[in-house]
Amino acid sequence: MYETTYLRASSLDDALAWLREHEDARPLSGGMTLIPTLKQRLAAPSHLIDLTRIEAMRGISVEGDVLRVGALTKHAEVAGSPVVAAAIPALAQLANVIADPQVRNRGTMGGSVANNDPAADYPSAVLALAAQIVTSQRHIAAADYFVDTFETALEPGELVTGFEYPIPLRAAYAKFRQPASGYAVVGVFIAQFAESIRVAVTGAGASVFRWLDAEAALAAHLSEAALADLHVDQSALPEDANGSAAYRAHLIETYTRRSLRALLAQPLRHAA
Repeated sequence: MYETTYLRASSLDDALAWLREHEDARPLSGGMTLIPTLKQRLAAPSHLIDLTRIEAMRGISVEGDVLRVGALTKHAEVAGSPVVAAAIPALAQLANVIADPQVRNRGTMGGSVANNDPAADYPSAVLALAAQIVTSQRHIAAADYFVDTFETALEPGELVTGFEYPIPLRAAYAKFRQPASGYAVVGVFIAQFAESIRVAVTGAGASVFRWLDAEAALAAHLSEAALADLHVDQSALPEDANGSAAYRAHLIETYTRRSLRALLAQPLRHAA
């Protein structure tokens, strides 16, 4: 690792002031991505600004039809939260299959979404649920937030502080894990709302994306039969050590059906 200066922020104002003061500073929450990056000498921040004592960036609550989650909430806390389980069970289930116990007990929702790894799990939920990403400056709609591989709409010095998830009628997540890392080779999150159904795919592209053809088919007829003759366009899918474009397309189709099957097995949240 390169030499760096460690600063521990006790408030959001402290963290933002230090980020403005030190151009090459990096925020640190769980450190599950940043610390390995530093060890491999792929990054050399002048300062590490520890956010973990900022209580304003913690917490889980429901207000009306919105689930609010603080950016510093750990994956294990999301997985074990009765509030999340009651509001959006699929989000708790997703958090419970992230990586391994060590990562789940250190990594945070905010750190994962800010990093925007193309194989991360949370982005599929954020996009499928049409969440708002709350930052130190504004609210960003999920559709506008994810830009490209490890790239988001965040400006320099802007911090993710929390998330606002509209609570769906029901939702489900299905994932094909990379055996060594636990990352998603393909993960599919489906959310059903009163007026729409949204299908978000992670792990299979440069960044998370919606499968619009599947959404249209399911909006017309919400059943597995609606997906029977539907196929993913392979032209935009990557080829790498985890599989060919054709293999990834097959996984997307398979795990969309599995996610839909899990969704249809649930009662509607607002059923009379």
